[in-house]
Amino acid sequence: MVVRLLRILARIIIWFLAISVGLVLLYKWVPVPVTATMLLDGNGITKDWTPLSQIDRNMVDAAIAAEDGKFCSHNGFDRQAIEKAMQRNAKGGRIRGGSTISQQTAKNVFLWQGGGYFRKGLEAWFTVLIEKVWGKRRIMEVYLNVAETGIGTYGVEAGAQRYYKHSAARLSRGEAARMAAALPLPKKRAVLNPGGFTRRYGNTIAARIGAVRRDGLDACVYD
Repeated sequence: MVVRLLRILARIIIWFLAISVGLVLLYKWVPVPVTATMLLDGNGITKDWTPLSQIDRNMVDAAIAAEDGKFCSHNGFDRQAIEKAMQRNAKGGRIRGGSTISQQTAKNVFLWQGGGYFRKGLEAWFTVLIEKVWGKRRIMEVYLNVAETGIGTYGVEAGAQRYYKHSAARLSRGEAARMAAALPLPKKRAVLNPGGFTRRYGNTIAARIGAVRRDGLDACVYD
């Protein structure tokens, strides 16, 4: 009985490894058609896959400034950010993560929202894979195309059209910063005429965009 269970488990692991590697290889070249988050969204799906070459650099730099300043220098995991998040969470209050853009992309494309050690373990596996197979530029491209940018809205192109009535190819620093400020909580944070924290955070991101470019923090995407 035990031997049989071990054989079944081994087959499940082999199939999982084969499927996960296969999907990562496929999505290195093919646009991600849909994600679990999109399918479970009761508000419908509005999206428009756009190559990174047609997304304004301001949006890339705003995402780095807001979400992952070490995007180009880490291997998928920002250990310092994770340790700080664990320390904050240990003190109680609102749970905060230390996820990088790579981790968020892995979760958004291959998994589901929510926590739990099992899902985090899978997220780590897919993060390692996309870092090795896709590289930073492709990770950023996929991230900016699958991230939720509003209610029922996915990707920065759909977001730009929704909020600014023009393409993501010509986003100003302010426009990109406001979208980036809303990325963690797109259903709760306003992009147009934001108030309070979102407005202040958007202004901070807009100011940081210049530093991202000046210090080459987006070099892995454009070099």
